[in-house]
Formats: sequence, C-alpha cells, structure tokens
Amino acid sequence: MDRHFDRSVEDIGNVVALEHVNVTIPDQQIATLFYVTGLGFTRDPYIMTSTNNMWINIGRSQFHLPTNKPQVLRGHVGLVVPSREALLRRLAGVRKSLADTRFDFREHNAYVEVMQPWGNVLRCYEPQQRFGRVTLGIPYVEFDVPAGTADGIARFYREIVETAARIVDDREGRAAHVFVGQQQELIYRETDRPLADYDGHHFQIYVSDFGGLHRRLVERDLVFEESDQWQYRFKDIVDVESGKPLFTVEHEIRSLTHPLFARPLVNRNPEQTNTHYAPGHDAIVWQMPHAN
Repeated sequence: MDRHFDRSVEDIGNVVALEHVNVTIPDQQIATLFYVTGLGFTRDPYIMTSTNNMWINIGRSQFHLPTNKPQVLRGHVGLVVPSREALLRRLAGVRKSLADTRFDFREHNAYVEVMQPWGNVLRCYEPQQRFGRVTLGIPYVEFDVPAGTADGIARFYREIVETAARIVDDREGRAAHVFVGQQQELIYRETDRPLADYDGHHFQIYVSDFGGLHRRLVERDLVFEESDQWQYRFKDIVDVESGKPLFTVEHEIRSLTHPLFARPLVNRNPEQTNTHYAPGHDAIVWQMPHAN
C-alpha cells in the first residue's frame, strides 16, 4: 500500500457548523427586497413565514432576521455567491427601491462589498479555492476586536471551546482565525478604532462535546441562558487565566441532537424567471462536485 494522505487536515475539533447569523431588522418588506430580490437568496418556506421574523437560506447556512430595532454587527459577514455579474445586476435593480435606506454596494478586485439597508456590511465573493467547493454559503464572519486581544481569543477557543484556532498576520492586520465548520471560520481582527457598543446580535454553532463545553463555561460563570435540552448561550470571550472579558458576542450553542441539526435548506436559483423559464433549474447547487 503506497498511498499517503495527510489525515490531520480532516480533523474538525468540537465545532462542526456555523448555521446562522442573527441581526434584528425593523422592516420585513425592505429586508425581502434586499436579501431575496437583491442578493438572490431564499426565504425559508417552512419556518418563520409570518411578518415578525424571516429566515434567509444561503446554502447550508442562514440569516435570522427578527423584527426589532436594527442591530449592526461590528465587522462584516463573508458570503459566497455563484455569479458576481448576476449579483451586480440584481443589486442595481433594487437601488431605487432602497434609496431611502443605507443600502449601497461597491466593487473591489476580490469581492463586492454590500451595505445592508441598516448598516451591516457583507462581502460577496465568487467561488474560489479559499472557500473549497462552496458555491453558495457563509464561509466566515469577521469581528473587529480591541488591539492586543487576538491571542487571548484564539486561546479561549482552543482551550474552552476546544476547536482549532490560529493567529494570522496579513495586510489587514493581526487576527484570530477560529474553525467553526467545513470551510467556515470566525475571524477576530484587531483594530485601534473605537468599537460600537454591543447591541445583542448573535451567531449559532453546533458542537459535538455539548456537555463538556457547557461544564467548562459554567465553571467560569459564562452561561447566561439555559435555553432548552439542546441549547444554551454565552456571550463573553475571556482571558483563560484571569477571566477578564476580551470581546462580547452572543454564541448560541446547539447539540448535534438538536431537532434542526443538518436540516436540508431550500435554495432557489435566482436566475430562474417566468419569462425565461428552464425546467429542472428551479434549485441551485450550493457546492461543486468533488474533483478526482
């Protein structure tokens, strides 16, 4: 047997998936224009179908958008979309309808930066090697954090959450990159700029050692909500030795036995129209086939 593989690259640690990012928004109709018509994503047809919340499917991940005063993530969300050209055409098409909001978009070499109607920043990339075989999804969420905290944040995820984390120094500065699923990361990038107060936005991850993580968090008095049998929440990332808070963002933690784990999500093809309809192309494939 002469075949050799690096088996370590398949190790995933305790966190197996980043499922959703949650920000509240004040107007569901405007959100529909932006997320569904402009970005081309899919409103979940089965859950949260009223006017007080909306779940937006992006590959195997989601945005959750409850109705309330707007929340703004301190940083940005990275997205993979199938076609830059089609995205730009859709965004141009909703500009007039969103003229009285903060909506805007700008092209960069590597991505299109889009401002959500209430100030959240999204960076939209076409599929590329950096994101593996993903053609539609949320590959990362990036947060701005105080200078000098990246190392402590990486240690917290390695020792408390028990997932892989590394420090990267690049042109954008020093950052902790945390593994949270296949081709998915949380990025905590240091900045000297003043940070806005935390407004309650959150993200949700699935973990395999659900009880062990809970025990380590409870030992440090970090769990603030015991949601149900399959879920709890914490929000402070702390220095492992001193307990000093380094950054605050709510983590919704779910077990792999949660009823929603690995739920199949509907993803429509936004290029399909009634006037140019092509049978068999209603759905979109969110991942490329494996190359031999």
